[in-house]
Amino acid sequence: MLEVTVKGEVDPRSGFVVDLKQLKEVMHREVLDAMDHRFLNKEVPEFLDRIPTTENIAIAIWQRLATKLASAKLHRVRVYETPDLFVDFYGEA
Repeated sequence: MLEVTVKGEVDPRSGFVVDLKQLKEVMHREVLDAMDHRFLNKEVPEFLDRIPTTENIAIAIWQRLATKLASAKLHRVRVYETPDLFVDFYGEA
């Protein structure tokens, strides 16, 4: 499972930080279509030379999404291994 948190100014007209439809489209294009049900080691460029640990997956997702959001900033990427075991990445170097 994957969670993405964004931050930014709330648009006074819409009441949202980001258009949820836009966020969903970006998530599908950049993450789900590219990584879901894929052999990560062979089909996803980020993992051709890097082990797809949960930590590395979170970093790769951050890198794919961070520049694609127009009105919001990416705040956190959380990747779950199990319901009570997960990794949070906040864009640290």
